[in-house]
Amino acid sequence: VHLGESGGGLVKTGGSLRLSCAASGGDFDTYGMGWFRQAPEEEREFVAWINSDGDDTYYANTVKGRFTISRDNVRNTVYLQMNNLKPQDTAVYFCAATDYRTVVRSPDFYDQWGQGTRVTVFS
Repeated sequence: VHLGESGGGLVKTGGSLRLSCAASGGDFDTYGMGWFRQAPEEEREFVAWINSDGDDTYYANTVKGRFTISRDNVRNTVYLQMNNLKPQDTAVYFCAATDYRTVVRSPDFYDQWGQGTRVTVFS
């Protein structure tokens, strides 16, 4: 499956953005999907995961209560709604697909990745 993110940009502290990840070329509704982020000179960090049916989610503690992951298996798209953004949320955000049916937080368990979309939060 081929993945492509969009929706990144520049936003003030406390603002919101919604990232989208469109999938093509595969059975999207069979994959668990994850969002990761990578700040400059940092390792790639898990943000959120959603199962193939969209009825189970998991979040990193750093974003819990502020971010929401969702998916539309008709539109073959996964979303990340980000509210109350903070400067420490600044990073390139990636979506990724996994064959695992349980939550996985390590990037090693994801097979397909998008190219990333940049989010910059300024104070």
